[in-house]
Amino acid sequence: MQPPDTHYALRPDGVNIAYQVVGNGSLDVMVSPGFVSHLDLFWTDPGYTRLIRGLASFARVILYDKPGTGLSDPIPHVPAIEERMDDMRLLLERVDSEQTAVIGVSEGGPAAALFAATYPERTRALVLYGSYSSLPRESVEAGRKTMDDILSHWGDGERLAEVFVPSATTLQRRFLGMFARAAASPAMARAVIDVVFAIDVSAALELIQAPTLVLRRKSDRAIPVDAGRRLAAGIRNAKYVELAGEDHVPWAGDIDAIVDEISSFLTGQRHASEPERALATVLFTDIVNSTDSAARLGDREWRALLERHDVLGRECVETHNGRVIKSLGDGMLAMFDGPARAVRCARALTREVGSLDLSLRAGVHTGEVEVMGEDIGGMAVHLGARVSAKAGPGEVLVSSTVRDLVVGSDLRFGDAGEHELKGVPGRWRLFRVVADEPLPVLDSAREHMKLRDRAAVSLARRAPRAMRLAGRVAAGAGPREA
Repeated sequence: MQPPDTHYALRPDGVNIAYQVVGNGSLDVMVSPGFVSHLDLFWTDPGYTRLIRGLASFARVILYDKPGTGLSDPIPHVPAIEERMDDMRLLLERVDSEQTAVIGVSEGGPAAALFAATYPERTRALVLYGSYSSLPRESVEAGRKTMDDILSHWGDGERLAEVFVPSATTLQRRFLGMFARAAASPAMARAVIDVVFAIDVSAALELIQAPTLVLRRKSDRAIPVDAGRRLAAGIRNAKYVELAGEDHVPWAGDIDAIVDEISSFLTGQRHASEPERALATVLFTDIVNSTDSAARLGDREWRALLERHDVLGRECVETHNGRVIKSLGDGMLAMFDGPARAVRCARALTREVGSLDLSLRAGVHTGEVEVMGEDIGGMAVHLGARVSAKAGPGEVLVSSTVRDLVVGSDLRFGDAGEHELKGVPGRWRLFRVVADEPLPVLDSAREHMKLRDRAAVSLARRAPRAMRLAGRVAAGAGPREA
């Protein structure tokens, strides 16, 4: 899905609100955003794209940045919740939406609930995800300590991820920090959080007439589970659903489960998510003689060794800009957007596990995979597993597809012959990765100068002979006569 165009709605006070419209379904859905947002940067996150594409498969989806955040105009203060509600009404009028299903995410939930209570004739349905009507005092006290730490280090992706996206990888945590800095200034972020702790729309809940779904993840670290349950209890006939997981944001973790619940509630039908297909490189690894090692070490020591192996594997994959899909007990499956990175990761990992007194075999293949939430499937994945199974201890095998795609790189391969791969039609030519001697690392400009000077001295020593040789050739003498 291509990022949609961004438009602006002008408030009477001259503040511009950035918004986007995605999809063309007969049902209108508005998403009231949480803490901070950035409409353009959101689309660089595959999880967000999957979430919005799921909603847009059955609805016209209206997205916006709150004033003071993202692409909307900066403002001197965080608006009261009534102003937030007015912004929602302004945007709906701008896009000619007369009846709308409103989805309130986290801190956007109270504004969505108040909108539904105030404009019942305009609210077709209400969905509140990871939200609350008010926070209990004990949660506020603990939450302030956590948020004070996050806000005093605003833009630190590690701190943000621990609360909002615990499942995030190292690279995703770095992106989260950049996203937060672009979405709001430190002062605006702190002002928004102050409002979060002060909000209380409990009195408005009994006035909500629209069908309501209250949805959250059971182990959400940002909003206490009791707050979600009280929210549902306060709305007449609200449907309450707890999903597995601990990520607060809906565009991480099991995204399809969230879309399925919303689709079922709003349309009466489960969202039939089509597998996302993408060209990717898969890496399979497998510990050689794992059964014998487990028997020799015993269960406890073997589990500890596997944990160290998994940590090493994840660090190696993330260093090479890949993503671990899943652990396979005595190996792993990882995905990369480039074959050379996958091969280099496989080489590095087969070398590094020697420190654990383990030996790995690895296989790499590039092809079209089906992305199904956090998992992947398809023939390319099956083929990658079969390539790995053909490798010997400490060996990295690749398909001919990978070998052809990395032509021009410094990677070298040896022919490993043609093979029949179980469950894969035809015969496949495989290649083993040949380790090169590492090039010298230039740690500093001084080291570079030393290498340059040594090369210059060597050239100067060879220069007189080269000049004599040139003179002989010019005079008609052969090279051996020089």
